Amino acid sequence: MAKIYDIAVIPGDGTGPEVVREGIKVLKTVADKCGFGLNFTFYNWGGEHFRATGVILPEDALATLSAADAIFLGAIGHPDVKPGLLEKGILLEIRFHLDQYVNLRPVKLYEGVATPLKDKGPQDIDFVVVRENTEGLYAGAGGCLKRGTPDEVAVQESINTRKGVERCIRFAFDFCRRRNKRKKLTLCGKTNVLTFAFDLWQRTFYEVAGEYPDIQVDYAHVDAICMWMVKNPEWFDVIVTDNMFGDIITDLAAMIQGGMGIAAGANINPAGVSMFEPIGGSAPKYTGKNIINPIAAISAAQLMLETLGEQMGAGLIEAAVIKVLRDDIDEVAAGKMGHSTTEVGDLIVDHIRKS
Repeated sequence: MAKIYDIAVIPGDGTGPEVVREGIKVLKTVADKCGFGLNFTFYNWGGEHFRATGVILPEDALATLSAADAIFLGAIGHPDVKPGLLEKGILLEIRFHLDQYVNLRPVKLYEGVATPLKDKGPQDIDFVVVRENTEGLYAGAGGCLKRGTPDEVAVQESINTRKGVERCIRFAFDFCRRRNKRKKLTLCGKTNVLTFAFDLWQRTFYEVAGEYPDIQVDYAHVDAICMWMVKNPEWFDVIVTDNMFGDIITDLAAMIQGGMGIAAGANINPAGVSMFEPIGGSAPKYTGKNIINPIAAISAAQLMLETLGEQMGAGLIEAAVIKVLRDDIDEVAAGKMGHSTTEVGDLIVDHIRKS
């Protein structure tokens, strides 16, 4: 009997619904071809829902999401809602409640996509960042004293637990082994300044490394990682790091792989429900124009199938994305593709059907 997956869909704000529409179109095509089923349930949470109701997430939202097999997210962020309110109230709330402790960001330059790095090509840019996703500075620990006065004090604390650090590092080692490319794992930190947090990270990293003799390991400060990512991205295979550094270096990584329009990410709980999303944001200035690039969302759908164990379907999506980027699209930027959002989705669907 065919496996049927229940997918919770949060189209979200801005261009989120447009790119999610194309992602679902591709997913349905792959499911039909590979013989598995997908049930989609849509939730209209986001900026418009908040403005209409004053509620960010309904009381039963997290319990509802916990019952799904995966979550497919478009984008969160509304120009008429205070920055951070929706992101913290939806994205972080889901990540923390569902214990999605790994943010996985593949960084791969495809043929036909321009990179700002001189003399670098697809053979040079192919690595993955494993970012701890529930601790660090994003855990929300801290406070403010004497707010609005000349004596105001603001404290933001980075929370790093042995459990949280070790499980992220173990995931990175296991992923590096499964990826089976250069089999090299790099710890990104700042041990010379953040001497408490990254002492824990570094000790744990090298302790766990003893259980993976087939994996080559090294360490680099976050500033060096940024420099080498620009100068010699081919040095990297898998990078593991904390929440904030991961947030920063993956945006740099998105630029060298061609831009936000093709960068996808996964928020993973290996034993629970994971969430998949394009990382480019809601792009409100392009909303409703049918010119946004949907490939990041389609690649997020690919990551979802990989995580669900549908490797054949994931492979079909990536192969179609590669063909469309190489043969059909002028540029990856919004409005410069030579095709509409809908047409790009149709091209990918067509390649999958013909494969």
